[in-house]
Order: sequence, then structure tokens, then C-alpha cells
Amino acid sequence: MAEENQAAANGPEGQQFALQRIFIKDLSFEAPQGSKAFTQQWRPQVNLDLNTRNSKLDDDNYEVVLTLTVTAKQEDETAFLVEVQQGGIFLCKGLEGEQLHQVLGSLCPSILFPYARETIDSLVVKGSFPPLMVAPVNFEALYQQALVKQDEQKPN
Repeated sequence: MAEENQAAANGPEGQQFALQRIFIKDLSFEAPQGSKAFTQQWRPQVNLDLNTRNSKLDDDNYEVVLTLTVTAKQEDETAFLVEVQQGGIFLCKGLEGEQLHQVLGSLCPSILFPYARETIDSLVVKGSFPPLMVAPVNFEALYQQALVKQDEQKPN
């Protein structure tokens, strides 16, 4: 089956892109108020922070880690905090330079995001809080914004 996936992802000039594995690298759930959080009317302020990083595993395989941190506060007190590091191993054969950076910086996190989002929702519900479906994220737009910011910071 892996060969079928790789064959389907063959691109021009022998380029290949394939998801090899998705895994949870790290996971944390905290409800610092304990039962006190359930005695108030639920009107949280929810904040989402995200980050991505990648590392080369071997010639053609890369690990990409998407970190999502969700903090829900009630009247300036943290009701819960969830952090998920959703990892993936991706085959990126024949991709180089800007093309490789774009795949690792936008495509791979886009693939990992639904898994991290589902994990967050599941943890929040298991913590006895109302379901939390994190809104979709446009990783391509974030990647382009990062490129612009990087260009602005370069000395002339």
C-alpha cells in the first residue's frame, strides 16, 4: 500500500511526496481550577497559539511537528490549557530549495492539523468541558506571511 501511495504522489522529474506516519509526539491537558471551573456560566475567552518545526530524518524523510496550544480563560483565570504536538513523517524525494520549504511549512502542517484538532476536542470533552472545534487554519497564508516578514527583516 505504501508503494501505491508513493506512486500516486509522483510528480515531475521523479519528485515524490507521501505521508509515512502520523503520531502524537507530546500531549498535555490541565484544568488548574478543578471543579471551580464548572460552577460558573461558561463564557470562555479562547486563545490558540500554533507553531511548526521540521527536521530531516534521512535523505528523503522529514519529521514535521505541529504544536497547537489552546487556553480557555474565565474572568482572567485559566479554565483549561491543552497542548498537542502532532507529528508526521513525510517522504519528500526530489524536492529542494523553496519547493521543499513550502511543502514542509504549509502542506505538511495542513495535513497534520485535522488530527491535532480532533485530539484537542476529544481532550476538552473528556475534561468535562463543552466541545471545542478549533477553526480551520490557512497554513499557506501563514507561510506566505512568514516569508514576507523574513524578507522585511533582511538587511539591505
